Formats: sequence, C-alpha cells, structure tokens
Amino acid sequence: MTERYKDLILLHSNDLHGDFLSEQVDKNLLGGISMLSGYVSKVRDQNPHTIYCISGDMLQGSLIDAEFKGISTIEIMNILNPDIASLGNHETDYGLAHLLFLERCAKFPIVNANLFIKNPYTRLFNSHKIIEINDMRVLFIGIITKEVMSNIRLDKLLGSLVDVEDAAREIGHICNAYHNVDIDFTVLLTHIGFEDDKRLAALLDPDWGVDVIIGGHSHTVLEEPAKVNDVLIVQAGVGTMQIGRFDIVVDTDTNSVHSYNWQLVPINSQNCPRDQQLEETIARFKQHIDEKYECILCKFNSQLTHPNRYQETELGNLMCDALKDILGVDLMILGSGSIRKEKMGPLFTYGNLLELMPYDDRVLGLRISGAQLRRMLAHMLREETINYGQGEFYQFSRDLCVVYNRTTKCFERFEYNSQPLKDSDVLHVGLQEYHYKNFENFFNMSLDELEDGKGKVVTTSLRDALHEYFATARQLDAQVEGRLAVY
Repeated sequence: MTERYKDLILLHSNDLHGDFLSEQVDKNLLGGISMLSGYVSKVRDQNPHTIYCISGDMLQGSLIDAEFKGISTIEIMNILNPDIASLGNHETDYGLAHLLFLERCAKFPIVNANLFIKNPYTRLFNSHKIIEINDMRVLFIGIITKEVMSNIRLDKLLGSLVDVEDAAREIGHICNAYHNVDIDFTVLLTHIGFEDDKRLAALLDPDWGVDVIIGGHSHTVLEEPAKVNDVLIVQAGVGTMQIGRFDIVVDTDTNSVHSYNWQLVPINSQNCPRDQQLEETIARFKQHIDEKYECILCKFNSQLTHPNRYQETELGNLMCDALKDILGVDLMILGSGSIRKEKMGPLFTYGNLLELMPYDDRVLGLRISGAQLRRMLAHMLREETINYGQGEFYQFSRDLCVVYNRTTKCFERFEYNSQPLKDSDVLHVGLQEYHYKNFENFFNMSLDELEDGKGKVVTTSLRDALHEYFATARQLDAQVEGRLAVY
C-alpha cells in the first residue's frame, strides 16, 4: 500500500538580481551565491525530497551580469543548479532574442505560461513542468502579468495575459488539462508582487488544486505565509541574504497540504558551507570587471543611501541634481527603481556608477504645466503605490517642494523655486525614455495632453551624462530635504 503522507522540502529564492558576492557585516559574512549554493546542497544531502526553485529576476543588478548580458549569470545559475525557475520582468532586459538564447544556455527548466508572440500566437516557454519526487508528481506553473512587463510591452511582437483575472483562467486551463494525471501538489511560481499574489489566489477555483504560490517582484519579507482561498503565499525578500524554506507533509489522497513549517533561513557563514566551484567562477568574472571598471570618478563627502524606492533618498537627490545640471532641464524626474543599490560611496568608481544605475536610457525633455505635474504626482501618490508598492515612484531634482496629505488627498504645498507652482506655469522636465513610452500607464495621462507630447531627446545616454558629471565633480554631498513629503 502506498504511504498516504509524504514529506517535501521546497527551497525558494526570488529577485536574486546578480547578488553574487558576500558582505561583511560586523564580524559575520552574509549572503552571496557561494553560501546560498552551500545551503541548498546541504539540505539536498540531508533530505533527497528537496526541490529548489527561483521565482524570477535572476538577471540585472550587478556588473558581472551587465558586462556579459546575463550569460555570466546563467553560468552561475547552472552551478547553483535550481530544479526549476520562472521568468521575471528583468529577464527581458537584453531583448527577446537574447532571452531565448539565455534560455537555451540554461541547464535547468524555465517555465512561463503567459508570455507569447502575438501573431501567430506562440508561447515562448513551456508553461509548466511536472517534477516527480518521493513518488509524487509536483506541478509547477510560471506566471507574469502586464504590471511587471512595461519594458517588453514596448515590443509590438510580444504580449502577455492582461491581468490576474486572465492569469487565473490560464492556470485553470493548465490544471484542468492534468485532471486525468494524479498531480499530488501544485505550485505557482509568480513574479507579479505580493498584493497581486493575494488577488490571484482569491480568483483560483479550489478544484484546480493550487497549494502554494511562491512569488517575487515586490521584494517582500514575511514572518509567516499569507493564506488566501486556502493557498499559502510566500516570498523571500530580495538577493541572497536569505532563502525561503517550506517543510511540507503532503496528503496524497486529497492532494493537499497536511501540515507545514515555513521559515526564512539566513545565509551566513555559521550555517552555510561555501561552494568552491562557484567561488572560482565568480572570481574569474570579478577579475575582469575590476580591471575594466575600477577607475575612480569622484569622492562623496560621506556614504549616501537609497534605502527605500518609495521615498525621497540621498542617492535619488544626487542623481536627479546631476542630471538637471548637465542636461539643463528645470526639473528631472527619475524612476526610483532605476537606482539599484541601497548605499554607495564615499569613493565612487565608474563600476559603482554602472552598479548604481545599470539601465542606460535616453532622456527626453518635455514641456509640462503645473496642473499636469500635479495630476502626475497625485497618481504616483495613490494608495496602491504608497501602501502596496503597486506603481512607479519617482525621485525629483532640487527646487521642487511638495507636501501631500494622504488623508485629504490634497497637496498642502506644491512649489518650484520657493514659489507656488501655478497651473499655467510650464517646466522643461527631463524623463527617461522608458517612462516616456509608458507615460499613460505610469502617470494616468496621455502624452497628447502635453504641450509637446513628442518631446525632444536631451541625451541619448543617461549613463554617459552621469559619467561626465561625476568625472568633473568635487566634494559631492546630498541630504533628504523634503522635496517630496507624504504624511
């Protein structure tokens, strides 16, 4: 007779973002792919009923990744050896053709159910994979939705299911196709953000048998799993400082969770052995990077930080002011998510610049009225963004002072150059092309409403402009000074 209750360990990461190297914190060595791999190997040795999965965004965030356009990351991931991975939005950063090339280089399966070529309709990846382990069949399905696809939606060849409702229906199609196969356990590997994971779970038909959602994108750190519609939802923050671990007992008669324990395990030198092969591979890549990018540009007066993309930050102010000065605009609006490091300096190299601002882009100058700027910021400061991180947030250059009351949803101050900004006032505003091309989605306003909706390119390379600025700068400093206050 087959045993009814079977054990399964699910280890999971998300949003690794090229976080390959360990950090020295006090006397402890924390994070890094080497010790992460060591922990995964240790658990696999202790319990052969272990599956390690990654929920998107393996790429971007480091010079090692950017220099080799993700090929280095895939080589490192092959040594890390996940059992399965799903796509995140940054897997598309180097373009569709390169993404398909990277997928061919991967020695582990990558699943996605809802990224496709529009005409003729063609899925780009396998929608799912069944992994057989401990005499069980575990079904994995990969999901991404339009909210995290702003970059690839610029490519008219590509499409995705529109929202979580459509994603839920696609999940139903896949699960229903396997009703004649005894699927013991079903896992969704999503990259849509924690709040959308909860909305997705609420839409799932219990008869489809989804047990767990392992998510990504919002970099959420949890103390315990959320549970919606009897589906357990988890995420493991960002990077390699921790890994999620589910110890699950599966009821194979009901194909459901009988019992579980979940925790975020810290990746540190106390409980994680090191992977020597990975360290040698990373050292080879790092040597190349160090030789090429260790040119010193300037020195800050102190270390500057960007601890939260949904607030004004020191590094945000510095980057915006640099672009305002060198591009000659009245106001620079910079996507807060473009800044990819939480701290930098005081010594600042060309390599640091590329790590801090890895997304090179054109910048367009637009003529925007005071009334339009208020509408844009009001949309940015809606509850979905401030409370749940479900929208774009921006950093602003000096001379702007905005105070917003979340209770009344009113601006108590809206000033430029220490004077109230009138509705009829027009500012020359710098905006990255990525945000320009997604203007209506990010600001809830059509470009046609602007005085010059086409704008004018003020630089073809944001990176070149910043490089020039910092190479000639001296004694740089920045503080959080109330350019945007929300209470």
